[in-house]
Parts: sequence; structure tokens; C-alpha cells
Amino acid sequence: MSFFSRESKPIAAPKVYRMLIVDDSNIIRGRIERGQHHAQIEVVGSAANGVQALAMARQLKLDVVTMDITMPEMDGIECVKQILKINPDLLILVVSAMNDQSMVLQALHAGAHGFLGKPFNDASLNRALSELLK
Repeated sequence: MSFFSRESKPIAAPKVYRMLIVDDSNIIRGRIERGQHHAQIEVVGSAANGVQALAMARQLKLDVVTMDITMPEMDGIECVKQILKINPDLLILVVSAMNDQSMVLQALHAGAHGFLGKPFNDASLNRALSELLK
């Protein structure tokens, strides 16, 4: 879709990034959805574990994923590896209470693009998402 100015020159519509939230905590999933204030991000789904996330990644056209590390059925590190096989262009922000340096490095080595430690506030979430979208 394009917009036109008075001079009828096309202006590109801003990209809308479709986001999936993956966390085993319903509270955290809701917190991320309510806390993100980017007009160009549309939350299109949420998953409680890596298995659900992979199924949704196959069905939805995604651009961004927030990913917890510690989850039942499939942890976030393995899910990052698998979800990037489905869509190698995904931008992944790991959001986890596992703040030790080795875990952060494992997530980044698996293919994540950024890391945000829990607990977080709206400002830090939005800063991390802004960095991810650059």
C-alpha cells in the first residue's frame, strides 16, 4: 500500500512487523503485549512453549519473536535454532530471567539478535525492540 502526497508522489507505508510472544508465563506474555508501544509492531500470537511457537511460526508470517529461555517441552535456546530453520529472517529478542553471561552467549550463538533480562519495565522493553528493528 502506498500513500500519496499533494504532489501525487508515492510515499511508502511504514513496515508493520508481525510479532510472536513466546513465554510459559501468561503474565509475562500479557506484560510484553501491553508494554510494547511500537506503532509498527503488531502482536499476532503468543505461545507458552517452544513446541507451540514452532507450530505458530509455520502458520503465521512473522518478523519478530520475543523468546523466553526456560520453558516446558522445548526450551528457548532450542526453539531459537529450530524457528530460524523455518524463517531465517526472523528477528529474535530473548527475554529471560536467566541473566548469566553464558546463557546470554548461548542464546546469541543460537541465532538470537538481542537479550532483555527479567524483570523489565516498558522503557527497557521498548528500547530493546527499537534496537532489534534497526
